[in-house]
Amino acid sequence: MPSWVPGLRAAELVEFDPDGKPTEVRFDYAGGLSYSLRYAYEPETHTVRWEPCSDDRGGVRGYAQFEQDADGTRVTYALEHDEGRKAAERALDDPRTLVEAFARWMHEERDRA
Repeated sequence: MPSWVPGLRAAELVEFDPDGKPTEVRFDYAGGLSYSLRYAYEPETHTVRWEPCSDDRGGVRGYAQFEQDADGTRVTYALEHDEGRKAAERALDDPRTLVEAFARWMHEERDRA
């Protein structure tokens, strides 16, 4: 994630479910913003949901859903910021910027393979 999420310095995988998918991830951003998120997976709808693990200032909650369509994959992405999040921190999570960065990263990874 640090290679495609703007401002993210580190993402530490803290806990995993029995299938090996991360259920808690700790994020450290430039500027001192840090928080942990808990993840839940819904395989039947190809959806990943996340929410803050604690009352850490700056956490986010949201989801990403992936659906096949005629042109490839459609991504639906929703994000809700913590009230204490600063404007500059909110700008890092612009949905269009994040989805475009993720798509670029996926294409680069595919081209390396």
